[in-house]
Amino acid sequence: MYKYNEFDEAFLAERNAQFRAQVERRIDGSLTEDEFKPLRLMNGVYLQLHAYMLRVAVPYGTLNSAQMRTLALLAEKWDKGYGHFTTRQNIQYNWPKLRDIPDMLDALGEAGLHAIQTSGNTIRNTTADHFAGAAADELTDPRPYAELIRQWSTDHPEFQFLGRKFKIAITGSGNDRAVIKAHDVGLQVVEQGGKVGFKVVVGGGLGRTPMIGQVLREFLPQADLLPYLESVLTVYNVLGRRDNKYKARIKITVSENGIDTYRAMTEEAFMAIRGQYDGTDQQQLAEIKTHFQAPEFRSGSTEAFDAAYANDPVFRAWADTNLAEHRKGDHAIVTISIKAHGQTPGDATAEQMRVMADLGEQYAYNELRISHQQNVILPHVHKNDLPAIHATLKANGLATANIGLISDIIACPGMDYCALATARSIPVAQEIATRFDELKMEHDIGHLQIKISGCINACGHHHVAHIGILGLDRAGVENYQITLGGDATETAAIGTRTGPGFAYDEIVPAVERIVEVYMAQREGSEETFLETYRRIGMEPFKAALYPEAQKKVA
Repeated sequence: MYKYNEFDEAFLAERNAQFRAQVERRIDGSLTEDEFKPLRLMNGVYLQLHAYMLRVAVPYGTLNSAQMRTLALLAEKWDKGYGHFTTRQNIQYNWPKLRDIPDMLDALGEAGLHAIQTSGNTIRNTTADHFAGAAADELTDPRPYAELIRQWSTDHPEFQFLGRKFKIAITGSGNDRAVIKAHDVGLQVVEQGGKVGFKVVVGGGLGRTPMIGQVLREFLPQADLLPYLESVLTVYNVLGRRDNKYKARIKITVSENGIDTYRAMTEEAFMAIRGQYDGTDQQQLAEIKTHFQAPEFRSGSTEAFDAAYANDPVFRAWADTNLAEHRKGDHAIVTISIKAHGQTPGDATAEQMRVMADLGEQYAYNELRISHQQNVILPHVHKNDLPAIHATLKANGLATANIGLISDIIACPGMDYCALATARSIPVAQEIATRFDELKMEHDIGHLQIKISGCINACGHHHVAHIGILGLDRAGVENYQITLGGDATETAAIGTRTGPGFAYDEIVPAVERIVEVYMAQREGSEETFLETYRRIGMEPFKAALYPEAQKKVA
């Protein structure tokens, strides 16, 4: 993984010192909140419902154990003992005191982390496949390109005051685990004629106007990545709406002008911008790639794993859900669920972070990942170490065997924390997970993704969930709309709304009825919820959700 050089360290130290002075001026009243707002947003500081919130970037979701321990330190020393991992592979601290945030940033800087551009109308943290560098189905590790984008976009003078925030995601596999089609720009590493390049998708996004991105370029040579991204952003900066913030995202720009027009303008800009790049970026990329060499994988028998899998049903259940295929046959990718039944999705205590850091250091070549699904990954683990890892996770409340199941719910902070939220998300997620744990159904149900947002901004990605839940305010009462059939993979789709929303105390029973229809209609346990929905359509689910409406029709 990338390590800061002297320039990075000096840049960050200067940036943090600058922000410390700004905080002091805010505290003594020299700066009003309106004057302070753009300054704090540049450094990842929000004013939430109850307190300031600090959002820390985890670049492309990659951490080492020392960095995870620093995240634990921040939670313990300056917050309430926990942090919240987000859908942008970041971590948020919901209760810091403003006067402490400069100290938090200095501690992060010493560990090679920062909070720059985790907020504001700029290029946000570039996210990546959380299995990058480890997955068996990967063409190549996309993280060096993500790091190149991070260095290029940080404090880029042209793109600090865009019409709206701008999000980029990248995957190195044809199996999309980075939701690239729901981003402003999505990049997929592809190969053409023996050369590596990118498929470029543009104009995706969720929020109040959800859209699936469209292909802008089928193949972009590797050497053209930065000038082409600069061209895409230049066109957006000029063409994008600034009269209405709800129409200022690139998805609206592409939709209103058409993909062909946007492509033509991008190609025209590219012809002018390409000549400004003299190859220095490729030298920089070559240097970056040296930081992403694969570990020296150890080899050996998998006898301990095989025995545990055969004889321990609890271990076997965890292995079946929480392990993924590694590119090296005697290794596995471990997903640690931060979704224990009844707990807040994505929250981890300082002690749990230290446990995961220790496991990463001892068993995973000193590397961890944060997924956009709000879980933590040990990307490289020899299979013989898995029983010991499972035992440690179990002892620390981290061995929930539910990855990809109905209780592995993505949820935004909702009205418990966020000033923009119009309904609660966390309690709904907790109650759904608890209910299906009580029913002991989730392993029989199989792969089913529920995602919950507490407002129209869709931070919980509900639009691309198999079952999406959107909390809204209806005359002072929480009301929850349901969508079905969303998909966050390479076959991405926006879910379809079922009909009228449900009250808070009705939403869990409504989800139960949806699941009952699926279980009754599926053609065997191998047919997933999404496959069944695509086969039978919406009507059977609507009939179960709105029986009174069906009676009126009859």
